[in-house]
Amino acid sequence: MVTTVKRAIISVSDKSGIVDFAKDLSELGIELISTGGTYRLLKENGLDVVEVSDVTGFPEMLDGRVKTLHPKIHAGILARRDLQDHMQAIKDKGIEPIDMVVINLYPFKETVLKEGSTLEDIVENIDIGGPSMIRAAAKNYHSVAVVTSPSQYQPILEQLRDKGELDDALLSRLMSEAFITTSNYDAMIALQMNGRFGTLFPESYPVPMEKVQDLRYGENPNQKAAFYRDPFTPGNTVAKMEKIHGKELSYNNILDMDKALDICMDFEKPTAVVMKHTNPCGLASGNDIYEAFSTAYAVDPLSAFGCVICLNRNCDMKTAHDIAEKFVEVVIAPDYEPGVLELLEKKKNIRLMRTNAPIGPAYRVREMKIKKVQGGYLAQTDEDVPIDPKNLEVVTKRAPTQEEIDALLFAWKLAKHVTSNCVVYVKGERAVGIGAGQMSRVDSAKIASMKANEPTEGSVMASDAFFPFRDGVDEAARAGVTAIIQPGGSIRDEEVIDAANEHGMAMVFTGCRVFRHG
Repeated sequence: MVTTVKRAIISVSDKSGIVDFAKDLSELGIELISTGGTYRLLKENGLDVVEVSDVTGFPEMLDGRVKTLHPKIHAGILARRDLQDHMQAIKDKGIEPIDMVVINLYPFKETVLKEGSTLEDIVENIDIGGPSMIRAAAKNYHSVAVVTSPSQYQPILEQLRDKGELDDALLSRLMSEAFITTSNYDAMIALQMNGRFGTLFPESYPVPMEKVQDLRYGENPNQKAAFYRDPFTPGNTVAKMEKIHGKELSYNNILDMDKALDICMDFEKPTAVVMKHTNPCGLASGNDIYEAFSTAYAVDPLSAFGCVICLNRNCDMKTAHDIAEKFVEVVIAPDYEPGVLELLEKKKNIRLMRTNAPIGPAYRVREMKIKKVQGGYLAQTDEDVPIDPKNLEVVTKRAPTQEEIDALLFAWKLAKHVTSNCVVYVKGERAVGIGAGQMSRVDSAKIASMKANEPTEGSVMASDAFFPFRDGVDEAARAGVTAIIQPGGSIRDEEVIDAANEHGMAMVFTGCRVFRHG
Protein backbone atom coordinates (compact mmCIF):
# COMPACT_ATOMS: atom_id res chain seq x y z
CA MET A 1 0.00 0.00 0.00
CA VAL A 2 0.94 3.64 -0.40
CA THR A 3 -0.27 6.76 1.38
CA THR A 4 -1.14 10.12 -0.11
CA VAL A 5 -0.70 12.76 2.58
CA LYS A 6 -3.37 15.47 2.58
CA ARG A 7 -3.52 16.36 6.26
CA ALA A 8 -0.87 16.32 9.02
CA ILE A 9 -0.92 17.02 12.74
CA ILE A 10 2.28 18.44 14.23
CA SER A 11 3.11 18.69 17.94
CA VAL A 12 6.78 18.53 18.92
CA SER A 13 8.89 19.25 21.99
CA ASP A 14 12.13 19.06 20.01
CA LYS A 15 11.50 21.82 17.48
CA SER A 16 14.77 21.47 15.56
CA GLY A 17 14.00 21.54 11.84
CA ILE A 18 10.24 21.61 12.33
CA VAL A 19 9.61 25.02 10.73
CA ASP A 20 11.40 24.04 7.51
CA PHE A 21 9.69 20.63 7.47
CA ALA A 22 6.28 22.22 7.97
CA LYS A 23 6.97 24.76 5.21
CA ASP A 24 7.90 21.96 2.83
CA LEU A 25 4.72 20.03 3.71
CA SER A 26 2.65 23.15 3.21
CA GLU A 27 4.23 23.78 -0.20
CA LEU A 28 3.22 20.25 -1.15
CA GLY A 29 -0.40 21.20 -0.43
CA ILE A 30 -0.67 19.39 2.90
CA GLU A 31 -3.01 20.94 5.49
CA LEU A 32 -1.32 21.49 8.86
CA ILE A 33 -2.90 21.08 12.30
CA SER A 34 -0.96 21.91 15.43
CA THR A 35 -1.10 22.54 19.18
CA GLY A 36 0.31 24.83 21.84
CA GLY A 37 3.88 26.02 21.42
CA THR A 38 4.30 24.30 18.06
CA TYR A 39 1.20 26.06 16.72
CA ARG A 40 2.52 29.45 17.86
CA LEU A 41 5.96 28.80 16.36
CA LEU A 42 4.52 27.84 12.98
CA LYS A 43 2.17 30.84 12.95
CA GLU A 44 5.04 33.20 13.85
CA ASN A 45 6.90 31.86 10.82
CA GLY A 46 4.04 32.68 8.47
CA LEU A 47 2.55 29.22 8.05
CA ASP A 48 -1.12 28.61 7.48
CA VAL A 49 -1.89 26.22 10.34
CA VAL A 50 -5.12 25.13 12.05
CA GLU A 51 -5.23 24.90 15.83
CA VAL A 52 -6.34 21.55 17.26
CA SER A 53 -9.16 23.16 19.26
CA ASP A 54 -10.65 24.42 15.97
CA VAL A 55 -10.69 20.83 14.69
CA THR A 56 -12.15 19.27 17.83
CA GLY A 57 -14.48 22.13 18.71
CA PHE A 58 -13.19 21.77 22.25
CA PRO A 59 -10.66 24.03 23.98
CA GLU A 60 -7.42 22.85 25.53
CA MET A 61 -7.94 22.29 29.26
CA LEU A 62 -6.28 21.23 32.51
CA ASP A 63 -3.17 23.32 31.80
CA GLY A 64 -2.73 21.62 28.43
CA ARG A 65 -3.10 18.06 29.75
CA VAL A 66 -6.04 17.56 27.40
CA LYS A 67 -5.55 18.78 23.83
CA THR A 68 -5.59 15.94 21.32
CA LEU A 69 -7.46 13.27 23.29
CA HIS A 70 -10.60 13.60 21.19
CA PRO A 71 -12.43 11.39 18.63
CA LYS A 72 -11.99 13.98 15.87
CA ILE A 73 -8.23 13.45 16.22
CA HIS A 74 -7.99 9.76 17.05
CA ALA A 75 -10.74 8.58 14.72
CA GLY A 76 -9.10 10.58 11.94
CA ILE A 77 -5.86 8.73 12.62
CA LEU A 78 -7.23 5.24 13.28
CA ALA A 79 -9.79 4.91 10.48
CA ARG A 80 -8.67 2.23 8.02
CA ARG A 81 -8.75 3.59 4.50
CA ASP A 82 -9.36 0.13 3.06
CA LEU A 83 -12.55 -0.44 5.08
CA GLN A 84 -15.58 1.34 3.68
CA ASP A 85 -17.50 1.18 6.97
CA HIS A 86 -14.60 2.94 8.77
CA MET A 87 -14.53 5.73 6.21
CA GLN A 88 -18.31 6.07 6.22
CA ALA A 89 -18.35 6.19 10.04
CA ILE A 90 -15.95 9.13 10.26
CA LYS A 91 -17.71 10.88 7.37
CA ASP A 92 -21.04 10.59 9.17
CA LYS A 93 -19.48 12.30 12.22
CA GLY A 94 -17.87 15.05 10.19
CA ILE A 95 -14.35 13.72 10.88
CA GLU A 96 -11.63 14.10 8.27
CA PRO A 97 -8.73 11.62 7.98
CA ILE A 98 -5.31 12.57 9.31
CA ASP A 99 -2.58 11.07 7.12
CA MET A 100 0.55 12.10 9.00
CA VAL A 101 1.33 12.43 12.71
CA VAL A 102 4.50 14.39 13.52
CA ILE A 103 5.18 13.99 17.23
CA ASN A 104 8.10 13.97 19.59
CA LEU A 105 7.44 13.65 23.26
CA TYR A 106 7.66 15.80 26.38
CA PRO A 107 11.27 15.95 27.62
CA PHE A 108 10.89 13.42 30.44
CA LYS A 109 14.52 12.29 30.36
CA GLU A 110 15.85 15.85 30.26
CA THR A 111 13.63 16.80 33.21
CA VAL A 112 14.88 13.86 35.28
CA LEU A 113 18.50 14.77 34.51
CA LYS A 114 18.00 18.48 35.13
CA GLU A 115 19.44 19.57 38.45
CA GLY A 116 16.76 20.69 40.86
CA SER A 117 13.83 18.95 39.16
CA THR A 118 11.13 17.93 41.62
CA LEU A 119 8.92 14.87 41.39
CA GLU A 120 6.08 17.20 40.36
CA ASP A 121 8.23 18.55 37.50
CA ILE A 122 9.02 15.02 36.39
CA VAL A 123 5.40 13.86 36.50
CA GLU A 124 4.22 16.91 34.53
CA ASN A 125 6.67 15.90 31.79
CA ILE A 126 5.07 12.51 31.30
CA ASP A 127 3.43 12.85 27.89
CA ILE A 128 -0.05 11.37 27.49
CA GLY A 129 -1.51 12.66 24.22
CA GLY A 130 1.73 12.28 22.28
CA PRO A 131 2.24 8.55 22.88
CA SER A 132 -1.46 7.97 22.25
CA MET A 133 -1.27 9.59 18.82
CA ILE A 134 1.99 7.84 17.98
CA ARG A 135 0.56 4.44 18.88
CA ALA A 136 -2.66 5.15 16.96
CA ALA A 137 -0.75 6.18 13.85
CA ALA A 138 1.65 3.25 14.15
CA LYS A 139 -1.26 0.83 14.47
CA ASN A 140 -2.72 2.26 11.25
CA TYR A 141 0.69 2.47 9.56
CA HIS A 142 -0.52 1.35 6.11
CA SER A 143 -2.51 4.57 5.92
CA VAL A 144 -0.78 7.01 8.27
CA ALA A 145 2.84 8.14 8.38
CA VAL A 146 4.06 8.38 11.97
CA VAL A 147 7.03 10.74 12.32
CA THR A 148 8.88 10.69 15.67
CA SER A 149 12.31 12.16 14.93
CA PRO A 150 13.78 15.10 12.97
CA SER A 151 16.08 12.57 11.28
CA GLN A 152 13.03 11.20 9.44
CA TYR A 153 11.99 14.52 7.86
CA GLN A 154 14.31 14.36 4.85
CA PRO A 155 13.51 10.84 3.57
CA ILE A 156 9.80 11.59 3.91
CA LEU A 157 10.11 14.79 1.89
CA GLU A 158 12.18 13.06 -0.77
CA GLN A 159 9.45 10.46 -1.35
CA LEU A 160 6.64 13.00 -1.32
CA ARG A 161 8.46 15.14 -3.89
CA ASP A 162 9.52 12.25 -6.11
CA LYS A 163 6.37 10.12 -5.97
CA GLY A 164 3.66 12.29 -4.42
CA GLU A 165 3.06 9.57 -1.85
CA LEU A 166 4.79 7.37 0.73
CA ASP A 167 5.49 3.70 0.02
CA ASP A 168 4.86 0.77 2.32
CA ALA A 169 8.55 0.17 3.02
CA LEU A 170 8.98 3.67 4.47
CA LEU A 171 5.64 3.54 6.32
CA SER A 172 6.61 0.19 7.87
CA ARG A 173 9.98 1.50 8.99
CA LEU A 174 8.39 4.59 10.53
CA MET A 175 5.92 2.35 12.37
CA SER A 176 8.72 0.20 13.79
CA GLU A 177 10.67 3.24 14.94
CA ALA A 178 7.51 4.70 16.48
CA PHE A 179 6.88 1.69 18.69
CA ILE A 180 10.53 1.69 19.77
CA THR A 181 10.12 5.38 20.67
CA THR A 182 7.05 4.81 22.86
CA SER A 183 8.47 1.62 24.36
CA ASN A 184 11.69 3.34 25.40
CA TYR A 185 9.77 6.36 26.70
CA ASP A 186 7.54 4.17 28.85
CA ALA A 187 10.55 2.17 30.05
CA MET A 188 12.26 5.38 31.20
CA ILE A 189 9.15 6.40 33.15
CA ALA A 190 8.71 2.92 34.63
CA LEU A 191 12.35 2.71 35.70
CA GLN A 192 12.25 6.12 37.37
CA MET A 193 9.00 5.48 39.22
CA ASN A 194 10.00 1.98 40.24
CA GLY A 195 13.25 3.40 41.60
CA ARG A 196 11.27 5.82 43.76
CA PHE A 197 8.30 3.73 44.81
CA GLY A 198 8.73 0.15 43.58
CA THR A 199 10.75 -2.95 44.38
CA LEU A 200 14.33 -3.94 43.65
CA PHE A 201 13.24 -6.67 41.24
CA PRO A 202 9.85 -5.76 39.67
CA GLU A 203 7.75 -8.37 37.86
CA SER A 204 8.90 -6.93 34.53
CA TYR A 205 12.24 -5.13 34.26
CA PRO A 206 12.26 -1.96 32.14
CA VAL A 207 15.54 -1.30 30.35
CA PRO A 208 15.61 2.07 28.55
CA MET A 209 18.56 2.31 26.18
CA GLU A 210 19.78 4.84 23.63
CA LYS A 211 22.12 3.95 20.79
CA VAL A 212 25.58 5.47 21.10
CA GLN A 213 26.88 4.05 17.83
CA ASP A 214 26.93 1.12 15.46
CA LEU A 215 30.12 -0.91 15.76
CA ARG A 216 32.18 -2.33 12.92
CA TYR A 217 31.43 -5.84 14.21
CA GLY A 218 30.98 -7.78 17.42
CA GLU A 219 33.40 -10.07 19.22
CA ASN A 220 34.23 -11.53 15.82
CA PRO A 221 33.96 -10.08 12.29
CA ASN A 222 31.00 -12.32 11.41
CA GLN A 223 28.90 -10.74 14.20
CA LYS A 224 27.05 -7.41 13.98
CA ALA A 225 27.03 -5.11 17.01
CA ALA A 226 26.00 -1.73 18.39
CA PHE A 227 26.67 0.16 21.64
CA TYR A 228 23.81 1.47 23.78
CA ARG A 229 23.75 3.56 26.94
CA ASP A 230 21.38 3.96 29.84
CA PRO A 231 20.64 7.71 29.87
CA PHE A 232 19.99 7.74 33.63
CA THR A 233 23.18 6.10 34.90
CA PRO A 234 25.02 8.77 36.87
CA GLY A 235 28.72 8.92 37.66
CA ASN A 236 31.70 8.05 35.54
CA THR A 237 30.90 5.40 32.91
CA VAL A 238 32.34 4.05 29.69
CA ALA A 239 29.16 5.19 27.90
CA LYS A 240 29.94 8.82 28.79
CA MET A 241 33.57 8.87 27.66
CA GLU A 242 34.67 11.24 24.93
CA LYS A 243 36.82 9.84 22.12
CA ILE A 244 39.28 12.53 21.15
CA HIS A 245 41.48 10.56 18.76
CA GLY A 246 41.80 7.29 16.92
CA LYS A 247 39.87 4.81 14.83
CA GLU A 248 36.45 3.49 15.78
CA LEU A 249 36.05 1.59 19.00
CA SER A 250 35.39 -2.12 18.71
CA TYR A 251 33.02 -4.29 20.74
CA ASN A 252 35.98 -5.84 22.56
CA ASN A 253 37.57 -2.43 23.19
CA ILE A 254 34.42 -1.29 24.98
CA LEU A 255 34.31 -4.42 27.17
CA ASP A 256 37.93 -3.90 28.19
CA MET A 257 37.40 -0.18 28.74
CA ASP A 258 34.46 -0.88 31.03
CA LYS A 259 36.47 -3.34 33.13
CA ALA A 260 39.54 -1.10 33.26
CA LEU A 261 37.53 1.91 34.43
CA ASP A 262 35.74 -0.28 36.98
CA ILE A 263 39.07 -1.29 38.52
CA CYS A 264 40.54 2.21 38.56
CA MET A 265 37.44 3.52 40.32
CA ASP A 266 38.46 1.46 43.39
CA PHE A 267 41.71 3.35 44.02
CA GLU A 268 42.41 6.78 45.49
CA LYS A 269 46.19 6.90 44.98
CA PRO A 270 47.62 7.38 41.47
CA THR A 271 46.81 4.04 39.83
CA ALA A 272 47.10 2.42 36.42
CA VAL A 273 45.50 -0.74 35.13
CA VAL A 274 46.54 -2.61 32.01
CA MET A 275 43.61 -4.60 30.60
CA LYS A 276 43.55 -7.49 28.14
CA HIS A 277 40.56 -9.61 27.21
CA THR A 278 38.47 -8.37 30.19
CA ASN A 279 41.14 -9.32 32.73
CA PRO A 280 43.85 -7.08 34.16
CA CYS A 281 47.37 -8.14 33.22
CA GLY A 282 48.86 -5.32 35.28
CA LEU A 283 47.84 -3.09 38.17
CA ALA A 284 49.84 -0.74 40.36
CA SER A 285 49.51 2.34 42.53
CA GLY A 286 52.38 4.77 42.91
CA ASN A 287 53.46 8.21 44.08
CA ASP A 288 52.56 9.60 40.65
CA ILE A 289 50.84 8.32 37.53
CA TYR A 290 54.07 7.59 35.68
CA GLU A 291 55.32 5.34 38.48
CA ALA A 292 51.94 3.62 38.59
CA PHE A 293 51.81 3.06 34.83
CA SER A 294 55.40 1.90 34.34
CA THR A 295 55.02 -0.54 37.25
CA ALA A 296 51.66 -1.86 36.06
CA TYR A 297 52.86 -2.40 32.50
CA ALA A 298 55.93 -4.29 33.73
CA VAL A 299 53.78 -6.89 35.51
CA ASP A 300 53.15 -8.80 32.27
CA PRO A 301 54.49 -6.89 29.25
CA LEU A 302 53.98 -9.91 26.96
CA SER A 303 50.23 -10.00 27.62
CA ALA A 304 50.03 -6.20 27.52
CA PHE A 305 50.61 -6.15 23.75
CA GLY A 306 47.49 -4.48 22.30
CA CYS A 307 46.07 -3.57 25.70
CA VAL A 308 43.63 -1.03 27.11
CA ILE A 309 45.17 1.30 29.70
CA CYS A 310 43.24 3.24 32.32
CA LEU A 311 44.86 5.99 34.39
CA ASN A 312 43.07 7.59 37.33
CA ARG A 313 45.11 10.77 36.96
CA ASN A 314 45.67 13.04 33.96
CA CYS A 315 48.11 11.56 31.47
CA ASP A 316 51.37 13.52 31.73
CA MET A 317 54.13 13.83 29.14
CA LYS A 318 56.45 11.33 30.80
CA THR A 319 53.74 8.66 30.84
CA ALA A 320 52.74 9.54 27.28
CA HIS A 321 56.31 9.00 26.01
CA ASP A 322 56.28 5.55 27.64
CA ILE A 323 52.88 4.70 26.12
CA ALA A 324 54.00 5.92 22.68
CA GLU A 325 56.73 3.27 22.60
CA LYS A 326 54.23 0.42 23.02
CA PHE A 327 51.37 -1.08 21.02
CA VAL A 328 48.31 0.13 22.92
CA GLU A 329 44.73 -0.03 21.67
CA VAL A 330 43.09 2.46 24.06
CA VAL A 331 44.14 4.98 26.71
CA ILE A 332 41.58 6.23 29.23
CA ALA A 333 42.31 9.22 31.47
CA PRO A 334 40.39 12.03 33.14
CA ASP A 335 42.29 14.42 30.84
CA TYR A 336 45.63 14.92 29.06
CA GLU A 337 48.25 17.47 30.02
CA PRO A 338 49.48 20.04 27.44
CA GLY A 339 51.43 18.47 24.58
CA VAL A 340 50.35 14.91 25.34
CA LEU A 341 47.65 14.71 22.68
CA GLU A 342 49.99 16.06 20.00
CA LEU A 343 52.46 13.32 20.91
CA LEU A 344 50.04 10.40 21.12
CA GLU A 345 47.99 11.45 18.08
CA LYS A 346 51.00 10.62 15.94
CA LYS A 347 49.93 7.00 16.48
CA LYS A 348 46.91 7.00 14.18
CA ASN A 349 45.34 3.77 15.46
CA ILE A 350 45.47 4.43 19.20
CA ARG A 351 42.15 5.52 20.72
CA LEU A 352 42.42 8.33 23.25
CA MET A 353 39.46 8.52 25.62
CA ARG A 354 38.72 11.31 28.08
CA THR A 355 36.30 10.81 30.97
CA ASN A 356 36.04 14.56 31.68
CA ALA A 357 35.48 13.56 35.30
CA PRO A 358 37.69 12.31 38.14
CA ILE A 359 38.25 8.57 38.52
CA GLY A 360 38.10 7.15 42.03
CA PRO A 361 35.89 5.70 44.76
CA ALA A 362 34.15 9.00 45.47
CA TYR A 363 32.87 9.15 41.88
CA ARG A 364 31.54 5.62 41.55
CA VAL A 365 27.79 5.05 41.39
CA ARG A 366 26.54 1.49 41.74
CA GLU A 367 23.83 0.30 39.35
CA MET A 368 21.97 -2.91 38.61
CA LYS A 369 24.04 -5.38 36.59
CA ILE A 370 22.10 -7.07 33.80
CA LYS A 371 23.44 -9.91 31.68
CA LYS A 372 21.76 -11.50 28.67
CA VAL A 373 21.45 -15.27 28.55
CA GLN A 374 19.70 -17.37 25.94
CA GLY A 375 16.02 -16.56 26.25
CA GLY A 376 16.28 -14.21 29.22
CA TYR A 377 18.20 -11.81 31.42
CA LEU A 378 19.92 -12.04 34.78
CA ALA A 379 19.81 -9.01 37.06
CA GLN A 380 21.80 -8.44 40.23
CA THR A 381 22.82 -5.58 42.45
CA ASP A 382 26.34 -4.23 42.18
CA GLU A 383 27.21 -4.26 45.85
CA ASP A 384 30.70 -3.99 47.22
CA VAL A 385 31.56 -5.13 50.74
CA PRO A 386 34.30 -2.82 52.05
CA ILE A 387 36.91 -4.63 54.05
CA ASP A 388 37.84 -3.10 57.39
CA PRO A 389 41.32 -4.30 58.39
CA LYS A 390 40.13 -4.48 61.97
CA ASN A 391 37.50 -7.06 61.01
CA LEU A 392 39.82 -9.46 59.19
CA GLU A 393 39.69 -12.84 60.88
CA VAL A 394 43.17 -14.17 61.52
CA VAL A 395 42.87 -17.98 61.36
CA THR A 396 46.55 -19.03 61.44
CA LYS A 397 49.07 -19.16 64.26
CA ARG A 398 50.92 -16.25 62.72
CA ALA A 399 49.12 -12.96 62.24
CA PRO A 400 50.06 -10.89 59.21
CA THR A 401 52.36 -7.92 59.64
CA GLN A 402 51.07 -4.42 58.91
CA GLU A 403 53.01 -4.46 55.65
CA GLU A 404 51.35 -7.75 54.70
CA ILE A 405 47.90 -6.42 55.64
CA ASP A 406 48.35 -3.42 53.33
CA ALA A 407 49.42 -5.69 50.48
CA LEU A 408 46.57 -8.14 51.19
CA LEU A 409 43.99 -5.37 50.97
CA PHE A 410 45.44 -4.21 47.64
CA ALA A 411 45.39 -7.82 46.42
CA TRP A 412 41.76 -8.16 47.50
CA LYS A 413 40.76 -5.12 45.43
CA LEU A 414 42.49 -6.68 42.43
CA ALA A 415 40.93 -10.12 42.94
CA LYS A 416 37.45 -8.57 42.87
CA HIS A 417 37.95 -7.70 39.20
CA VAL A 418 39.59 -10.87 37.85
CA THR A 419 37.50 -13.61 36.29
CA SER A 420 37.07 -16.63 38.54
CA ASN A 421 38.57 -18.89 39.55
CA CYS A 422 41.20 -16.29 40.32
CA VAL A 423 44.38 -16.08 42.35
CA VAL A 424 46.61 -13.01 42.41
CA TYR A 425 50.07 -12.36 43.86
CA VAL A 426 50.92 -8.87 45.05
CA LYS A 427 53.86 -7.01 46.54
CA GLY A 428 53.11 -3.71 48.19
CA GLU A 429 50.81 -1.85 45.81
CA ARG A 430 51.54 -3.70 42.60
CA ALA A 431 50.46 -6.96 41.05
CA VAL A 432 53.17 -9.57 40.57
CA GLY A 433 51.24 -12.46 39.03
CA ILE A 434 47.61 -12.87 37.97
CA GLY A 435 45.93 -16.22 37.46
CA ALA A 436 42.48 -15.76 35.92
CA GLY A 437 39.48 -17.73 34.77
CA GLN A 438 40.58 -21.30 35.43
CA MET A 439 38.31 -24.24 36.15
CA SER A 440 40.59 -25.24 39.05
CA ARG A 441 41.84 -22.82 41.70
CA VAL A 442 45.20 -24.55 42.01
CA ASP A 443 45.72 -24.01 38.26
CA SER A 444 45.09 -20.29 38.79
CA ALA A 445 47.79 -20.31 41.47
CA LYS A 446 50.20 -22.03 39.09
CA ILE A 447 49.42 -19.59 36.28
CA ALA A 448 49.91 -16.61 38.61
CA SER A 449 53.41 -17.93 39.32
CA MET A 450 54.08 -18.66 35.67
CA LYS A 451 52.96 -15.20 34.52
CA ALA A 452 55.01 -13.35 37.12
CA ASN A 453 57.68 -11.17 35.57
CA GLU A 454 59.68 -10.96 38.81
CA PRO A 455 60.40 -13.35 41.68
CA THR A 456 57.24 -14.08 43.68
CA GLU A 457 59.18 -14.69 46.87
CA GLY A 458 57.77 -12.46 49.61
CA SER A 459 54.47 -11.73 47.87
CA VAL A 460 50.97 -12.10 49.30
CA MET A 461 48.06 -13.94 47.72
CA ALA A 462 44.36 -13.15 47.31
CA SER A 463 41.76 -15.70 46.27
CA ASP A 464 38.30 -14.52 45.23
CA ALA A 465 36.60 -17.58 46.76
CA PHE A 466 37.55 -20.22 49.31
CA PHE A 467 40.15 -22.93 48.71
CA PRO A 468 38.34 -26.26 48.23
CA PHE A 469 41.60 -28.14 48.92
CA ARG A 470 44.98 -27.38 50.43
CA ASP A 471 46.75 -27.71 47.05
CA GLY A 472 46.31 -24.00 46.28
CA VAL A 473 48.07 -23.09 49.54
CA ASP A 474 50.86 -25.57 48.82
CA GLU A 475 51.32 -23.98 45.39
CA ALA A 476 51.46 -20.54 47.02
CA ALA A 477 54.16 -21.77 49.39
CA ARG A 478 56.23 -22.97 46.42
CA ALA A 479 55.89 -19.43 45.01
CA GLY A 480 57.21 -17.94 48.27
CA VAL A 481 53.90 -16.37 49.37
CA THR A 482 53.95 -15.22 52.99
CA ALA A 483 50.29 -14.32 53.60
CA ILE A 484 46.87 -15.14 52.10
CA ILE A 485 43.51 -13.37 52.08
CA GLN A 486 40.42 -15.37 51.17
CA PRO A 487 36.71 -15.54 52.05
CA GLY A 488 36.80 -18.79 54.02
CA GLY A 489 33.76 -21.03 54.28
CA SER A 490 35.01 -24.30 52.79
CA ILE A 491 34.20 -27.62 54.47
CA ARG A 492 37.99 -28.12 54.33
CA ASP A 493 38.91 -24.80 55.96
CA GLU A 494 40.79 -26.61 58.75
CA GLU A 495 42.84 -28.55 56.20
CA VAL A 496 43.65 -25.30 54.38
CA ILE A 497 44.55 -23.50 57.63
CA ASP A 498 46.76 -26.39 58.68
CA ALA A 499 48.59 -26.14 55.35
CA ALA A 500 49.20 -22.43 55.89
CA ASN A 501 50.52 -23.11 59.40
CA GLU A 502 52.84 -25.82 58.09
CA HIS A 503 54.33 -23.29 55.67
CA GLY A 504 54.56 -20.53 58.28
CA MET A 505 52.07 -18.35 56.39
CA ALA A 506 49.59 -15.87 57.78
CA MET A 507 46.02 -16.28 56.58
CA VAL A 508 42.97 -14.06 57.04
CA PHE A 509 39.31 -14.62 56.19
CA THR A 510 37.13 -11.79 54.88
CA GLY A 511 33.82 -13.62 55.27
CA CYS A 512 32.65 -12.47 51.82
CA ARG A 513 33.16 -13.83 48.33
CA VAL A 514 34.04 -11.67 45.31
CA PHE A 515 33.63 -14.32 42.63
CA ARG A 516 33.19 -13.09 39.02
CA HIS A 517 31.77 -15.82 36.86
CA GLY A 518 32.50 -13.98 33.66
